Amino acid sequence: MGAGLVISGGELAIPVTGGAAAAPSGPAVAGAIVGDAAWVLGLASRSVGHVSLLYGYDPEEPGEKVFVMSVVNAGTAMSASAKTAAMADISKLTQALVRGKTWAVLDKSIVAQVSRQFANKFAIRFTKQGLGKVVPLAGIAIGGAFNWATLESIVDAASIAYRRRFLLEKYPHLADEEVRYLVPHMGQGGSGGADEVISVLDEPAKLGGPDLHTTQTTSR
Repeated sequence: MGAGLVISGGELAIPVTGGAAAAPSGPAVAGAIVGDAAWVLGLASRSVGHVSLLYGYDPEEPGEKVFVMSVVNAGTAMSASAKTAAMADISKLTQALVRGKTWAVLDKSIVAQVSRQFANKFAIRFTKQGLGKVVPLAGIAIGGAFNWATLESIVDAASIAYRRRFLLEKYPHLADEEVRYLVPHMGQGGSGGADEVISVLDEPAKLGGPDLHTTQTTSR
């Protein structure tokens, strides 16, 4: 809502000042949008981390940080292609982590770079999805409602992903059952025109790190 207020600030002030000079500048609008995306991503990551702790997982471990990003990715995916990529990441990470394995070569510097790359792609997706925030005046309400729905979807995705992972550790035979939907609510049947396809597992290899799709893992 704060971002919507900054964007719509000029429209609110014009009746008072009687001029167009009160309209917000381009940098102010861009800053509000970027800040909004960063704030939502930060809150989303903390929320997913909280869910992970409830299930007994440490969100500060390198592998867990990648899993958190994958859940945030899944919770915001709207198009069919974006959901497919996000769910593929979660499935692969879940299978690896359920087997009690981790990537010894996935160091903190690689995770930090992956986080930055994911934040950039998340900001692009989030901005495209939330373009209604730039509508004068109405953007305040639209922005607040959209952010709330986004966080709710991410937390729902986290609950499903961590619950499934927790159950797979106790009942390995469940891995043979196909799970079609890990992402509730958002984007069912989306066209994909305003979505950014993100695969978190592709990033480490692009940054000179390990290929998490194929790299050998070592037991904890």
